[in-house]
Amino acid sequence: MTTNKPTTNSETKDPPKPGLLLLSLGALGVVYGDIGTSPLYAIRECFHGQHAVALNQTNIFGVLSLVFWSLTVVITFKYVVFILRADNRGEGGIFALLALLLGVKDRLSRTTQTFVMLAGVFGASLLFGDGVITPAISVLSAVEGLEVATRQAKPFIIPLTCIILIGLFLLQRRGTGKIGLFFGPIMIFWFLAIAALGAISIAHQPQVIRAVNPVYAVYFFMANHWHGLIVLGSVVLSITGGEALYADMGHFSPRAIRISWLGLAFPALILNYFGQGAALLIDPKATFHPFYSLVPTSLLYPLVFLATCATIIASQAMISGVFSIAQQAIQMGYLPRLRIVHTSAQQKGQIYMPGVNWVMMIVCVGLVLIFRQSSNLAGAYGIAVTADMVITSSIFFLVAVHRWQWPVWKAGLPVGLFLLFELTYLGANLLKLLDGGWFTLTLALIIAVSMTTWKDGRAALAEALNIRISIKVFIEDLARKKPYRVPGTAVFMSVNPRGVPGSLLHHFKHNKVLHERVVLLSILAQDIPRVSPKDRLQLEDLGQGLYRLTVGYGFMETPKVPDILALAGKQGLKIDMAATTFFLGRESLFITGKSKMASWRKTLFSAMSRNAMNPTNFFNIPPDRVIEIGSQVRL
Repeated sequence: MTTNKPTTNSETKDPPKPGLLLLSLGALGVVYGDIGTSPLYAIRECFHGQHAVALNQTNIFGVLSLVFWSLTVVITFKYVVFILRADNRGEGGIFALLALLLGVKDRLSRTTQTFVMLAGVFGASLLFGDGVITPAISVLSAVEGLEVATRQAKPFIIPLTCIILIGLFLLQRRGTGKIGLFFGPIMIFWFLAIAALGAISIAHQPQVIRAVNPVYAVYFFMANHWHGLIVLGSVVLSITGGEALYADMGHFSPRAIRISWLGLAFPALILNYFGQGAALLIDPKATFHPFYSLVPTSLLYPLVFLATCATIIASQAMISGVFSIAQQAIQMGYLPRLRIVHTSAQQKGQIYMPGVNWVMMIVCVGLVLIFRQSSNLAGAYGIAVTADMVITSSIFFLVAVHRWQWPVWKAGLPVGLFLLFELTYLGANLLKLLDGGWFTLTLALIIAVSMTTWKDGRAALAEALNIRISIKVFIEDLARKKPYRVPGTAVFMSVNPRGVPGSLLHHFKHNKVLHERVVLLSILAQDIPRVSPKDRLQLEDLGQGLYRLTVGYGFMETPKVPDILALAGKQGLKIDMAATTFFLGRESLFITGKSKMASWRKTLFSAMSRNAMNPTNFFNIPPDRVIEIGSQVRL
């Protein structure tokens, strides 16, 4: 029962948030888990496996230079400095960014609007794909450390990884905030540990620090030519987690995210990457697993355990990000109704979605069983990350120019720099299309087609149900016929805030009676995260006992009908729930109508509609007060 027509731009006064220190701790435990565990596999993929480059000083310095400037430009400069400014009233992520732009869509051409919508949907679809690949590759890469300690551990790596992943997804119902605060101290210890290991290794080969000079990246490409571009696809693994950083902004404040990155995560990562480079200069055999080569033999098992804990946390960053994106997609009309559980009374952005959680768990475990090694997943991982980053940069440019009114040159300079890095990364990863990248693009395409089909199907259904009888004509007919009015209140829910709901017309046509009071309730999604309670509701007395109630909800909120009626009571429309009947429409869809949608898309939409969460449960309507009026609709 949602549409995208905004009615207000008011902000919501949120409950008090936890202190900055706790938020920063939680951010370490959720936001930086993904990027914080990239040292486990990023350098290894550059020097080990079928796409590896020769192990020499030029290549080691070149890779380290690329890693350093990737983290500096893409994560620090782009996300921490710029993208976090695209704050849609406390929320981040591709849909929050898209909503910022659609708030000024009158300044965009129709072609640009179409491009932006499709790009946003595909970007969200890539993030969903990233959300299932991250847990698989992160946990698998950590558990593979057991093989460094003893070859006898190899048969246990896959089963142990699957058990850990299943446990992680079972833990999600406890909520992001509790998980983050529990994981935060572990991640502090993780970052301190990898920083110390890196610093000790650098002390043995201090010359490695020279790799901060970008000229070594140039030497790298001069020496390796096209092969260097392929390896760049592995360097990308060092910046995975940037999109999660932005998507998780609603769970934590931008300031807390910045403090956590600049204060601990960023320095620790640089030290560890350079430490791995120093280890490779000392011992060429370290290419089998450069990260674990930094660890003394006596500490190997404790570090494998700590790394496994850290990768579990890494997975949490993407899982919570996917929950946020899925909720936004539902409210913006791109996904069917799904169950949403709010897990915190203080932080509204902290949610749990059981259906999404179980699907992700099944796909993650399936990926581990199919690909079996973290190296086999690396190609699939890189495409999702880089394509999503390119889309985010492009939409950010349009937001800066059209919403913030920046001069084109002011927005173009930083975005041009971002795209220079990201398009190169994307091109490098496309070369690995047959090495796993096909999975990411296939999964993203399936999700994007499903989302656009749902959006177009809802529009076609609304058009099919649009019985063109004005409310004025209907009320005049009531005044003339004076039908029998039964005691109580009837609430008819309608997607259209104008005209007469089809369920009301069917009810009146067949039963010839109306309740004493009839409320036409429309719940409309806004292009802002939350709507202030004082601006949420518009009440109009239509006459003849009819009232139109138009309610606005942000894309990060879940409408609850009892709360809506309580708010209406404060505006003079007192409604007794015990004497109220809710009329909902239930449509049986046939694909033989005049809609321009392809038949297969109509079939897909019909299947999605049948499996959508019942509106009674989604809107928290008392089930014993509901009457559903069925109708057959040809799309």
